[in-house]
Amino acid sequence: MTKSEKTLQFDPNSAGLKDSNIFGLPFNEEESDIILLPVPWEVTTSYGEGTSNGPSHILEASFQVDLYQPDFPDLWKRGIAMTDIPEDMLIRSMDLKRKASFIIDLHEDGVDVRADDKAQQILAEINIACEKMNQLVQQHAEKWLSQNKLVGLIGGDHSTPLGFLRALALRHENFGILHIDAHMDLRDSYEGFEYSHASIMFNALKISEITKLVSVGIRDFCEAEANVVSQENGRVIIFTEASLQRERFIGKTWHQQCENIISKLPQKVYISFDIDGLDPTLCPNTGTPVPGGLGFDQATYLLHCLKNSGKQIIGFDLVEVAPGNDDWNGNVGARLLFQLCGVMVG
Repeated sequence: MTKSEKTLQFDPNSAGLKDSNIFGLPFNEEESDIILLPVPWEVTTSYGEGTSNGPSHILEASFQVDLYQPDFPDLWKRGIAMTDIPEDMLIRSMDLKRKASFIIDLHEDGVDVRADDKAQQILAEINIACEKMNQLVQQHAEKWLSQNKLVGLIGGDHSTPLGFLRALALRHENFGILHIDAHMDLRDSYEGFEYSHASIMFNALKISEITKLVSVGIRDFCEAEANVVSQENGRVIIFTEASLQRERFIGKTWHQQCENIISKLPQKVYISFDIDGLDPTLCPNTGTPVPGGLGFDQATYLLHCLKNSGKQIIGFDLVEVAPGNDDWNGNVGARLLFQLCGVMVG
């Protein structure tokens, strides 16, 4: 059956069938304009856990998302397909996370990890494995980008999109990142892990094609990260939650703030969305929740303002969605994912 035939036969008003692809859609990868790459990896997380199950959690919740959205009513017809979740990666991540916990415990006990031979061996193993994960993600992203697909990534922790960013850098001379997060993620090899979830933006800045990093909703960071911002001489712009709130208290609207945020970005934009950028009532099970954050409508309004600005959205990631004792995080994540797909299509 062709894509056209599937589109004619598919009822977008019916319940999603669980043997279908994400959002209950009938399209395979070749037929879909949008490809979603699941990366079930969370080796270096140091507080909450479970983000490696984020892709499967979002997939399960996606069947409850209604496909009609007034801003992009025909999005489903473009085709959205998530590739198979790599179970071998998930197993490897779980094994390495147990080893990483040994390193994290040493740090918390005040032990000099640099003087511990076992710790150094584990660190080397983890750093090598994380780089291999980055290379694999890059290869998969390049495969679909070369077929002119629109690509999004579903983590896993926030370390997972580095390979995707490298793949985009091979296709675009310059682009910016709209980074929505509670944290700056500008730590240099946090706890000795070169590819820590807390180091993703530090590592992203090593990619010269990334000419601007605009972070929104930030409310938890250290002095070293603030120093990185200063040293980048305008390449990194931070909109902390506190500064945004102060502006609102004196009468500035969210629309005005969104226009200001978007004005700092270049023409081509990648969206990196850590779900803990939202108010933690929307993502209570994420790895490192922080009070404050964006409401769901605030976040999607910012995304729609970006789409309507005429800038080109070249890719996105959605990370740090973790299942808890209920489906809430997956529910919010799936609905946010649908919005991200819609604004990327334009």
